Formats: sequence, structure tokens, C-alpha cells
Amino acid sequence: MTQRLYLRPIAFADSPQSEHGAAVRLAGGLVYASRFALIVREGRRIVARTLVAAPDMAEALARLPDDLAAAGEAQWSALRTAHPPLQCGQRTVRLDQPQVMGILNVTPDSFSDGGKFLDDPAAALEHAHAMLEAGASVIDVGGESTRPGAAAVWEGDEVRRVVPVIERLAASGAAISIDSRRSSVIEAALAAGAQIVNDVSAMRHDPRTLDVVARSGAPVVLMHAPGGEGDLHADGAYADVVLDVFDWLGERRDAALAAGIAREKILLDPGIGFGKSLAENLALVNALPLFHALGQPVLFGASRKRLIGALSNEAAAHQRLGGSLALACRAFDAGCQLVRAHDVAETVQALHVWRGLRDAALTDFSQLEAS
Repeated sequence: MTQRLYLRPIAFADSPQSEHGAAVRLAGGLVYASRFALIVREGRRIVARTLVAAPDMAEALARLPDDLAAAGEAQWSALRTAHPPLQCGQRTVRLDQPQVMGILNVTPDSFSDGGKFLDDPAAALEHAHAMLEAGASVIDVGGESTRPGAAAVWEGDEVRRVVPVIERLAASGAAISIDSRRSSVIEAALAAGAQIVNDVSAMRHDPRTLDVVARSGAPVVLMHAPGGEGDLHADGAYADVVLDVFDWLGERRDAALAAGIAREKILLDPGIGFGKSLAENLALVNALPLFHALGQPVLFGASRKRLIGALSNEAAAHQRLGGSLALACRAFDAGCQLVRAHDVAETVQALHVWRGLRDAALTDFSQLEAS
């Protein structure tokens, strides 16, 4: 039976000097990892788990069978890969530090703000500009709710909802992503000025999307969702949710590469809340640093999601700010490059404080050993 290898960062340092240089910079960001779990899985079962310090990784990988050693070398390199910025029209989105993606739903039934901006491009534009002024780097525009049980949307309606907003945002020079799983909507959105594709089906829903994205040259976010065309939340059965989602995203990344999409244009999203139980969502949040081993920037989206209500006495969506910020900070600590948020001003403020703490740790030379 085929074995698979996974390199999961499990110990972190505020700065490299706090570990006397024995920590690696994770994905070119502001997070440093010093110890890793080297995990071997055979079929559905984990057969080995070894703890390895960063300076000992080369030796540990050299002791593995050739196929696992090659996979380990690729993941070890990926964990230390610094990602180039995303060029979005006039905007450059750097990936050497976390960025906030503001959510703009122009739908009647999204779980948090459905109907608020539907059929009112002026109100949607005003809200988008407020998010940009608050510090959002990208505005993610969606015209279809993907909450559990949401009704499917005809693609013509979806285009009608998103294009007027995107056109006006593009005229102001904003970086824009289109949150859609339909190739016709994606084409219309890109033509209207969107620069990033955010596909919650990881380009499985519509066979044309792979070609549309490849020809456009646009960056694309591939999100994990276990279900198919009818229900993205269906079929969520996992042997190990963390490793299963990791493998699934690796396969979708490879499908995108095979379709001609450049590696530096692919971002990955573990799909918090999509076909996963509370325990499975929490496991994924705790394991976020592992996903850097796939070699792509990581987008994290848990703003106002159901798991927060489940942990806070069933708080309604608009009462989940505290939980959303706690999860956003966890994503910052994990080195995620993009964090998707409804409450942009508050999330950006949390990011500024987080960044201040990181900068202070990097300039704290009292941790260096006296020479």
C-alpha cells in the first residue's frame, strides 16, 4: 500500500534569534517554526510520527525510503518558499505578510449579510470603499450564497448582480476577486475588471473554468469542499480531516498546473465550514501551518461562520465578531497570506497589533546569546 509523507510545523518562535537561528521562516512571512512532525500515512492509517528539529531535517529525510524522501524534500522546500506578490491591476498585494480580504456579498440569502447590497450597486460600492479605507487589500465580490441549503443561482442572475459592482470598483483602482464557481460568471467578472478568481469548488463545478482561468492569467483560489455540483457541503467523510484535505488540495493544485495555470498564480483554502463538523473545523484551524507544505499561498476564511456560534451559545452571525477575530489571529500566527473578513476595520486593527508584536520580537536582541 502506498505511503504518504507530511511535514507539519508544530513548534514556533517569535523570532529566529530566540532559537539562536534554529528556526525557519515559514512561507516567507513573519512566522518562524523550529520543530516539525514528520508523519507517514499508509492508506487511511498513520504508521509513523517523528519529531524533528529544523537543523536536523536534512538528516531525517535522508533516512527515509527514496519516494518519501523526495516528497519530504519537496515539502521542506515549500515550507520555506517566499511567495511573490499578486499584481492586481494598479494594486500590488504583497504575500510576505498577512493581508485582509473584505467580503462583499451581493446576494439575497448569504448567511451573514444577505440582501443588504442586492440590486443596489451604489450601497455595495460605498461598503467596498469603506473596507478599502479600513485597510482591506482585496475586495471579494460574490453573487451566490454557498451556505448550507442555499438555492442554486442562475448564472445570468449572478452576472447581473456582480458585474455592475465590479465595474465601479475597478474604475477606482481596487484589487478585486470574483467569488464564483461558474465559468461564464468568471469571464464576465474578469472582463469587468476583477483580477483574482475565488472558486469554492476548486474549479470542479464547471469544466470550462480551468481553461478560462489558464487563458486569463489571473490568480485563482482553490477551496476544499467535499461535495459536488448539487451540494458543496455533502460527502464530508474523512479518515483524517487534516491529511485528507491536504491531499485533496494537492490534487487540485496539480490539476490546475496541468491545465496551464502558473504555479505562482495558485492559492489554496482549506474550506473552513464546508462539509466539516465542529471538531473537524477546529482540527483544520490548528493544523493551518501544514498547508504551507503544498507550496502555495494560503487563504483562510472563517469570518462569522457557524463554528463560532457553536462555541458561543449559538450566537447569531452578526454577534460573532470576537470569535472571528480570534480565528483571524490564529490564521496570522499560522502564516496565512490572506484572511477573508466581514468586519474589516476590526480585523485590520488586530493585524496591526499582531504585526507590532512580530516587529518587536524581531528587534529584541536581548534573546541573542552573549558573545
